[in-house]
Amino acid sequence: MRTLKTLVLYLTISTINLTFINAQDLNLIIKGKDSLETTIIDSLDYKKNFTDFKSLKNEIESLHLKLQKSGFIENELISTEKKNDSTYLAKFSLNKKYYTIYIYYQNEMLSKEALESISNKVTDEYFVTTISKSESVLNYLNTKIIEDGQPFASLQLINLKKKDDHNIQAELIITNDKKRTIDNIIVKGYENFPKSYIKHYLKIKNKDAFNLNYIKEKTEALNSLPFASQRKPPEILFTKDSTSVYLYLEKTKSNNFDGFLGFGTNETTNKIEFNGYLNLNLINNLNYGESFNLVYKSDENEQKTFEVNFNLPYIFGSAIGTELALNIFKKDSTFTTVNQSASIFYQINAKQKIGFGIEGIQSNNLLDETPSETIQDYNSVFYNLNYEYIKRQPYDLLFPVNFAFDYKIGFGNRSFGSATEKQILFNFNTFKIFNLNTKNSFYLRLNGAGINSDSFLTNELIRFGGIKSIRGFEENSLFASLFSVLNTEYRYQLNNNIYIHSIVDVAYFENDITQVKEKLFAFGLGFGINTKAGLLKFNYANGKSENQKFKLSDSKIHLSLSAVF
Repeated sequence: MRTLKTLVLYLTISTINLTFINAQDLNLIIKGKDSLETTIIDSLDYKKNFTDFKSLKNEIESLHLKLQKSGFIENELISTEKKNDSTYLAKFSLNKKYYTIYIYYQNEMLSKEALESISNKVTDEYFVTTISKSESVLNYLNTKIIEDGQPFASLQLINLKKKDDHNIQAELIITNDKKRTIDNIIVKGYENFPKSYIKHYLKIKNKDAFNLNYIKEKTEALNSLPFASQRKPPEILFTKDSTSVYLYLEKTKSNNFDGFLGFGTNETTNKIEFNGYLNLNLINNLNYGESFNLVYKSDENEQKTFEVNFNLPYIFGSAIGTELALNIFKKDSTFTTVNQSASIFYQINAKQKIGFGIEGIQSNNLLDETPSETIQDYNSVFYNLNYEYIKRQPYDLLFPVNFAFDYKIGFGNRSFGSATEKQILFNFNTFKIFNLNTKNSFYLRLNGAGINSDSFLTNELIRFGGIKSIRGFEENSLFASLFSVLNTEYRYQLNNNIYIHSIVDVAYFENDITQVKEKLFAFGLGFGINTKAGLLKFNYANGKSENQKFKLSDSKIHLSLSAVF
């Protein structure tokens, strides 16, 4: 019985000791033949602590490969010895270091342009690079081959050996499947998505060389479309004879109704006067990517504006789109002006487009009893060039566009009476949001327009002022032959649906009829709330000219509601 107890105790103690020995850490020290070689080995930052001998042995083999990649291709492990129960010492001989490798290749597999981008010495048989860069060079070439439509290609160096006392050489072997092209593009979720956008907007077409990174990069632009977005990244189906790309899209609400109500005190009657603005924008209701915009504006100066704009991109499946517009303006009982325009445009990419068009303007003097020399019936024809750039930030509900630039210039003639005169019209609008962090941002907008002419009529001057221009002034109350407006806002987001902002606006304008050159200023505050009905904006601004004093009674309050449906 006593003997049995002694045996059990012995086995228990042995098990505990064995467990302790296996659980203890093992340490690795690696040295070279001399202190210089040891310093080189230490610079490779190898792992020194392990939980088992197998991991320690793997690290020694890994260091052998690292030394080869560093140019010590003849390095060898001299010995591995156990110093004590937990420490092992490995000794290496690094031998000669080589810096350059000659890589022999099959020239039909690689383009000379790709090789010349990573090597200063390229022939039809080999190219030269440093040993330390050889791994990154192979990764780069592999990427180029994949971009050329061979997604399953792999590269390997074989027959590594000395070329001479200073260089080594190797053969580059490329294993690959047949060259892949895009055979099918299949849309899931939003099957009626306009296919022209895939071909011309995303620049992805059947028979293109297959490149997954390119496809992912291009389909990110779908999130910038106002009427569609990606549900998940694209997927690829490879079969023996074809390659299919699956796009997972969903249709999003894109129709927009925008309006505002403004009011202020009439300086003559001291009564509150109201003005209003309605903007209806219908987008992609026919699944062609088309848009229809209708604007009606009535302000306190008895001015009325009616505007219709129709935009149809990619007509007949081509890269060309068309735009038609009509604008009717009436200034109380003084004059009316009708603008009609038609243009074609080319979508360069997801952010840019250029256009060319023709515009006709007809204006009629309504002052029959009290004629004016500066208000005349006239007709104009202009040929316009236009460039537009838009960068969106689609995941921001309050501010979906980060940067925009729009410039248009027109060359034409104006005729009234028996006189005909050459003119140049131009207008531009650009803005940028500088995101300081998730809550703070700075908004900067610059817009303006001008007429280059030998003489001017009042009813052809450019009208500006109000919520869409310099705030704190009545809508379209300012007439200019040349003007520019700088709008600034410091914005602070209380949360994802509410923000407050400052208003600091500066404008300069010239009126060549009245010989006025003046600076304008506006200051105020505002806020925006993203409600269930839409984005509600409130602006309070006070405007003045350069030589005027601020009057509280001149302040303007503007309310607008932009609803998406």
